[in-house]
Amino acid sequence: MNKDFPLGASTPKEYVLTLSCPDRRGIVHAVSSFLLVTGCNILDSQQFGDRHTGLFFMRVHFAAHESGVDLTSLRAGFAATGISFQMTWQIHDADARMRTLIMVSKHGHCLNDLLFRHRIGALKIDIPAIVANHLDFASLAESYGIPYYHLPVHGDTKLEQEKRLLALLDEYRIDLVILARYMQILSDDMCKRLEGRAINIHHSFLPSFKGARPYHQAHSRGVKLIGATAHYVTADLDEGPIIEQEVARVNHSITPERLTAVGRDVECLVLARAVAWHTEHRVLLNGSRTVVFA
Repeated sequence: MNKDFPLGASTPKEYVLTLSCPDRRGIVHAVSSFLLVTGCNILDSQQFGDRHTGLFFMRVHFAAHESGVDLTSLRAGFAATGISFQMTWQIHDADARMRTLIMVSKHGHCLNDLLFRHRIGALKIDIPAIVANHLDFASLAESYGIPYYHLPVHGDTKLEQEKRLLALLDEYRIDLVILARYMQILSDDMCKRLEGRAINIHHSFLPSFKGARPYHQAHSRGVKLIGATAHYVTADLDEGPIIEQEVARVNHSITPERLTAVGRDVECLVLARAVAWHTEHRVLLNGSRTVVFA
């Protein structure tokens, strides 16, 4: 038995530190030393030095064993280290659940998948509200006991509906927005407000097969690979930093309907992974790219 943590001792609180900074010697030593003198124990540590940008990225999952060590004291204590290394850093409660708002249109497979994963505890999120520009999935939301807000979008209502959306984000103290096949383009201002905390999912046929029925378009061209991409939302349509991608191989015998079904499965899988990694603080922005400590 470890004498430092005897049987019957209270379970230590766990935290996650993420950081990026110009790469130089001593970063890992400085972080480890801070955690040591603060009475913390490293459970998992990952790091990456990007030779192209000269930046260093790190994620540390640690436990605090000393009494009086909490999120506030950790953040205050680490501030000097952050300044000395010019770090962009955050310390999070590892057990905290992100308050998540899901947006959907007329394709509900990703919404349904997220709701199920949430119910079985596979995602570290709470879902206080769902927003949709159609009524198709109001009954699904009701079955999970989640408020469903119908905000139809037309050319002359877009800005007004975005104001209502912003009000909901404030009212429910939303940490993360998921566009689960929400088929409306957000304004540049909305994208800026949601920077780094909104995730979108789409098929990976862009830009070849745009518009309606992309899987039918792909079938007519005889594609052999289909896939999906999850990325952060930016003002550049479907070009935000990529979090996760996946592909599935198909052949000449597959029907358009089966192709669509396979595509939906891939979209659900990719989006769920992206959401899980984001909520576990495994995704760090690296310019127009991401570093994912999965």
